Amino acid sequence: MQDIKSLPGKIISLPRNNFLCTEGSMDRNVYVIEEGSIRIFINDHDEERIVRFGYKGNIIVALDSFLGLQPTVFNMQALKRSLVKVIPPSEIQKFLECEENKALWMAILEDLILQQIARETDLLTASPKERYRRVLQRSPQLFQEIPNKYIANYLRMSPETLSRLKKC
Repeated sequence: MQDIKSLPGKIISLPRNNFLCTEGSMDRNVYVIEEGSIRIFINDHDEERIVRFGYKGNIIVALDSFLGLQPTVFNMQALKRSLVKVIPPSEIQKFLECEENKALWMAILEDLILQQIARETDLLTASPKERYRRVLQRSPQLFQEIPNKYIANYLRMSPETLSRLKKC
């Protein structure tokens, strides 16, 4: 069985604030973040809504485009200079020809879905303090890698509220 992160791909250098993918584009690549950090967000009228972050070692993908064969609604933007391995769909297809690799791919997709369910549950039911506590428990690295203003957006609170919660 092969690790998806070891698949062949081109490593690109993405300067700070540059986009890996933008809404409306077809994006069937799988990305492995080698260095740096990426925010994944959607535009909601004139407001950006961060739905996910990726940093060193993470696999990110525009699942709506990858699985649905449609233009993505997501934007992926570097928060700092990042090195990203771009694995094209042809390499993923080769990877999935092996049954063991299919099981690994399913496990990766299941993990992404479970992470999304936990996030949605937090946003719908938890107080700001509880959302902060849960994300700190799930992803302590987030607070070392990502600026507070983006974490606050992700948690659907003001930067001031996040600052207050961090002091408690």
